[in-house]
Amino acid sequence: MRIGTEDKKKLGVLGVVGVFGIGAAVWIYSQLSTPDAPPAAAPVVVTGPAAPAAPAAKKPVGSAAKSVGTTSAQLDPTLRMGPMLVTEALVYSGSGRNIFSMTSAPIDIPKPIATARPKVPEVPVYTPPPGPPPPPPIDLKFFGTATSADGKRRAFLLKGDDVFLASDGDIVQRRYKIVTISANSVLVEDMANNNRQTLPLIGH
Repeated sequence: MRIGTEDKKKLGVLGVVGVFGIGAAVWIYSQLSTPDAPPAAAPVVVTGPAAPAAPAAKKPVGSAAKSVGTTSAQLDPTLRMGPMLVTEALVYSGSGRNIFSMTSAPIDIPKPIATARPKVPEVPVYTPPPGPPPPPPIDLKFFGTATSADGKRRAFLLKGDDVFLASDGDIVQRRYKIVTISANSVLVEDMANNNRQTLPLIGH
């Protein structure tokens, strides 16, 4: 069996395509299996501290500190010691109290001119005049009764070491009038003070 001219051309084209395919596969495999080399780090340049300027041309610390700032167009990774030394030379100062110092003088707070609370006028408290003193207690003790044959009741009264036997209407010690005698109490009138008091039976 003979192969025609067209079949030879097709076989040649397939062979060329196969060679290119094998080459592409080998190249892709070599790229995936080889690790990427790390990029080279940029060298860091460190500059020494700037030489101090002459005393006549020295600028104030505040003005030098204002020139330290940079804009986005002036970004530079280089470490500059001059601006750092300028910022370190800044000294805290102000007109008020230093909150970082234990020996700083306290702030003088002005005293208020007038009180915030209005004064309420004081109303005098009315005190009534004292009344007459209460009458003194009757210095008698009632410790018993006795009933006579006619049914009249008498009271036994004690003052100090003296014992008195009195009935209704009797006067004891020229001062105390016996008003009413009951089994448990005696109503006595103090004629010097016009005062009546009830004496209870002792031990009742």
